[in-house]
Amino acid sequence: MGRELVLLLSALMADAGSSPDVPGVQREGTPPPIQPEPSGNAGKSLPVDRARDVPALKKAAGQGGPDAQYQLGLAYSFGQGVAQDYAEAARWYRKAADQGNAGAQFGLGLAYDYGRGEAQDPAEAARWYRKAADQGNAPAQFLLGDCYESGRGVPQDFVEAVGWYRKAADQGNAGAQFKLGFAYANGGGVPQDFAEAVRWYRKAADQGNAEAQANLGLAYANGRGVPQDRAEAVRWYRKAADQDNAFAQFNLGVACASGEGVLQDHAEAVRWYEKAADQGHAGAQFNLGLAYYFGQGLPQERAEAVRWWRRAANRGHAKAQFNLGLAYANGEGVPQDFAKAARLYGRAADQGDAEAQTNLGLAYANGEGVPQDHEEAVRWWRKAADQGLAEAQLDLGNAHYLGRGVPQDHAEAMRWWRKAADQGDAGAQTNLGLAYSHGKGVTQDHEEAVRWWRKAADQGNAEAQTNLGLAYANGEGVPQDHAEAVRWWSRAADQGNALAQFGLGNAYHLGQGVPPDEATAYFWANLAAAVNKSAKEDSFAKLRDSIAANLTRSQLSAIRKRCRRWMVDFEKHKAQQR
Repeated sequence: MGRELVLLLSALMADAGSSPDVPGVQREGTPPPIQPEPSGNAGKSLPVDRARDVPALKKAAGQGGPDAQYQLGLAYSFGQGVAQDYAEAARWYRKAADQGNAGAQFGLGLAYDYGRGEAQDPAEAARWYRKAADQGNAPAQFLLGDCYESGRGVPQDFVEAVGWYRKAADQGNAGAQFKLGFAYANGGGVPQDFAEAVRWYRKAADQGNAEAQANLGLAYANGRGVPQDRAEAVRWYRKAADQDNAFAQFNLGVACASGEGVLQDHAEAVRWYEKAADQGHAGAQFNLGLAYYFGQGLPQERAEAVRWWRRAANRGHAKAQFNLGLAYANGEGVPQDFAKAARLYGRAADQGDAEAQTNLGLAYANGEGVPQDHEEAVRWWRKAADQGLAEAQLDLGNAHYLGRGVPQDHAEAMRWWRKAADQGDAGAQTNLGLAYSHGKGVTQDHEEAVRWWRKAADQGNAEAQTNLGLAYANGEGVPQDHAEAVRWWSRAADQGNALAQFGLGNAYHLGQGVPPDEATAYFWANLAAAVNKSAKEDSFAKLRDSIAANLTRSQLSAIRKRCRRWMVDFEKHKAQQR
C-alpha cells in the first residue's frame, strides 16, 4: 500500500532497555504465602507441625487459645493434616484475630483480599491488614502499602504506601524492599532517586526476590543509580530468569540478541523469549515473532511470526498490532487483507503508535481497507508528525503540496518536508529539492535544489539521483557536466528509474558524457520505454525507435534478450528486498 515501513529487529527490541522499572506481581494469581508463625506483637509460640498436631490444635482452639486458632486456620488454608477449606480457615482466623493475634489478622485480610473463604472485599482486607500492621506484622505492612499504592480498599495514596513499605522493609521484608526501590526509581510517593532505588533493590535481590533482581539488572543496563555495566545487568537478569521471572527472561533474551553483556547468540535469545512468551509476556511474544520473521536463532517462518504477533497483539502490544497489520497488508504469513490491516493499524494508532498512525493515514489516502478519505488521512498523519516521525511529516507535506485533505499550501508543505529532511528522510529531501527547483512555496534556487538532491542521492534515492543528473546535464545549480550526469543516471537506472534510463539512452545515443554507443543506448531506451507508464511514454518510445533504426535485426534481438534478463533479475532483487 504505497510506501511501507520496515520491520527493524534492533530498534523494536531496544524498548526493553529503556523501559521504566517493572512492578511486581499484581492481584491476579495465588496469594503470597502466609508466614507459618505469628510475627510482630502477636504472642509467643513454639513451632507447630500442623499435619501431625491437628487434633491437639483443634482441642486448644476450641478452648479459645488464639495461637492454636491461628495455627488451625493455617492448617485449613494449606490443607495440612485436614482437607483444604478456605471458609473454615477464615472462621478460625477470625476467632484468633478478634483476640488480637496479628498473624490471624493478616490471614483474614488475605481471605478478604483474594475472596478465599470470605466474599472478596478490598476495604475489609485493608482494615484487617491495618490491625496486623499496627502490631508490627511485616507482611501486613507490605500488603497495606500495596493497598494504598493501588487504591484497593483505601483511597490511593503513594506517600502512605511508601510509609508502610518502609516499615516492612526495615524489618527485612523483601517484597516491601522491592516496592520501596520501585517507588524511588519512579518517584512515587518519594522524590525520584535512582541510587536509593538500587540500594533497596539490592537488599531484596540479595534475599532472592526475583522482581528486585530483574529491576537491579535494568538499573545496571541503563546506568541508573549505578555505573552502567551490561555484564552485571545480565548476571542479575539470569538470577531472576532462573526463578521464571518473565520480565528478566525477556531482557535476558534481548541481551543475547544484541550481544550486550553476553556473547551474541540468537538461538539463546529465542530460548529466553520462549520462556517469557509462554508466561504471556507480550514483549517476548513480539520479539519471538521478529525472530521467526527474520530467521534469527531459528528457521525463518512468516506464518509462525504472525502467530506470535497475534498473541502479543491480543494482549494490547501496539508494535505487534502494527506488525500484524503489515503482515496482512503485504500478505506475509497470512492471506492479504487490507481491511484487517487497517483495523490493526487503528488499534495500534489509538495507543499512540506513530508508525501505525502513518500507515493508517496511507490506508485512508489510498482507500485500502477503508473508504478513501483524504481528510482522515491527514488527521492521522498529523498525529504521527507531531510525534516527530519523519515519514508522517513527509506525507503531511505531500498532502499540503497537492491540496489533498487540506487546502493547497506550498509553504506549509515546505515546513513539514524540512522537518522530515532535517531528520535525514530522503523522500523529503528530494521533495525540497523539487520545490526549490520550481520555486513552489519558496524562492526558486537551483543551487539549494542541488544541495537537497545530493543529500538524498547519497542515501540511494533514485529520484534524487535522476534529478541531480538532470541538473548536471542542464547546468542548473552546478556547472554543466555530462559525465557527472551519466554517473548519477547510472545509479538511478540500476534501481529501475525510467527517467534515468531514458537519460542514459539519450547520452549514449548523442555521445554526451560517454563515447557514442548505439547498442547501449538502445538497451537503456528500451528499458525506459518498457518500465515507464507515464505521459512521457511516447517520447521514450520515440527515442528507442530512432536508435533502433541504426541497429541490425540480430543486434536488436540480442539487446532485447539482455533487457528481458535484466528485468527478471531486477524483479527478483525487488522481491528479496521486500
